[in-house]
Amino acid sequence: MPKRSIHAVTAAAALACLAAFVTTPISASSAVGQAAGPSPAAPRFVPGACPKPPEPIEALSKARCGFLEVPENRSRPGGRTIKLAVAVIPAAAEKPSADPVVFMAGGPGADTFDDIPFLTDSGLNKHRDLIVMAQRGNLYDQPNLACPEVDRFNEQAVGLGYDAQRAEQLMLKAVKDCRGRLTSAGVDLSAYNTTENAADFADLRKALNIPKWNVYGYSYGSNLALTYLRLHPEGVRAVAIDSVTPPQVATLPWGWGSAAEGIHNIFQACAAQPACKARYPDLPRMLTEQVRKLEAHPQTLNVTPPSGGKPVKVVLDGGALLNLIVAFTPRPKDIPAALDELSRGNPKRFAQARAAGSVQNVGAFAHGLTNSTACSEWAPGYSESDVLKAGRKAFPGWPDTVLAQVPQLPFQYPVCGIWNVPDRAKTQRVATISSVPALLVSGTFDVKTGASWAKGVAHNLSRSTAIQVPGIGHWVVPQSPCAQRVLASFLARPTAPDTSCVDDLEPEPFTITPK
Repeated sequence: MPKRSIHAVTAAAALACLAAFVTTPISASSAVGQAAGPSPAAPRFVPGACPKPPEPIEALSKARCGFLEVPENRSRPGGRTIKLAVAVIPAAAEKPSADPVVFMAGGPGADTFDDIPFLTDSGLNKHRDLIVMAQRGNLYDQPNLACPEVDRFNEQAVGLGYDAQRAEQLMLKAVKDCRGRLTSAGVDLSAYNTTENAADFADLRKALNIPKWNVYGYSYGSNLALTYLRLHPEGVRAVAIDSVTPPQVATLPWGWGSAAEGIHNIFQACAAQPACKARYPDLPRMLTEQVRKLEAHPQTLNVTPPSGGKPVKVVLDGGALLNLIVAFTPRPKDIPAALDELSRGNPKRFAQARAAGSVQNVGAFAHGLTNSTACSEWAPGYSESDVLKAGRKAFPGWPDTVLAQVPQLPFQYPVCGIWNVPDRAKTQRVATISSVPALLVSGTFDVKTGASWAKGVAHNLSRSTAIQVPGIGHWVVPQSPCAQRVLASFLARPTAPDTSCVDDLEPEPFTITPK
């Protein structure tokens, strides 16, 4: 199993002079450390030292690393270049396959390198080199679109109502401060989008001199992988996407349907287990009652974060409760028990999960990339009233104050008013139609990207295989040995993977507490 929790959410932005380059692109299996010279026109791979995360990543000790230099904005020839951190992790096999796997992370904005232990523990580099590149603006890139201002707000936010006016004021100030700092440093925020991200990966394949490779992406990385396949199909042997986010439907209101689907599936799975059904006979009613109750009368508690330290003030209201469930804190198997405890006056599980947000890895998450993507691709064409309408459809009878905020993206429309990037919806919301072999992996407990959305995507991929793994939530492969076997089989035989292990899977037993 991964050393880091799959349920955990994990350097101010700075500009740097372009480093040196080698005159010949290197292959994914060649050594780095060649002589350097003046900066050339991008794209170009520049060998260099691997990043050194605060918590060492074993796979990086054997990796070949460097930077990919690319134009910041390809629509503006002659503009500046940026540098994207790259690691090539060698295959464990003595005679690896020639076609490596390139990874596209979720987010957008999450630290890609922090995902490496999950990937290697899942066997992604067992028979092939594994290539990891931080999407533009991420940690270890230059520039890094981190927003420490937003991280510090998130530390404070646990002590505020989820949709409170004060929370909105503080968040918008943090966003404004971050935007001002990044733009004053010369960052072109309009250039941080999925189209440019996809072009970066196309340039990486060419710069590393790789004839063919395989693509694996999850969550936002599945959106990116599908965009990449649509715009740059050359050199793609096979594509595997996990926790599918279809580009053509990825909008802010879309999040409500996924939340409702995942929660419904969790409650249905409980009802299918006799012990769970007997102990928690009406979870939908219980959840609705608790959301209403907490939204009308929020609880304020002093709670010690799971990581320890001094107790912190947390406010638990209806919006916070819903978003903790979407974030899988507590884990799905514990949600019925946690809701039952809450209904009996014991909010400890949810309150402690809320307190965890008071401990932020400041500067590690590229909120700038998140906002540039969300505001140019997900927000346009819809309004706050559309979000509320989608929320009411997903959860009839819930308070509008809860339903007005997109799960995990509160106040996004006011944020986008500040972030002010061009509308790219028409360019991005396009279905990918392809005959490249594809594997679509979904978890039935996914509350972020509902499992049913993979069906429409698979319909447009003529040589696709789709699986749903029961009882697994967001980002399936690291959590499911069966999904790992299916992915390995797919990479070995993209048109005929062995999916038989899925047939007999059932969700693990839910936590049952005494009455």
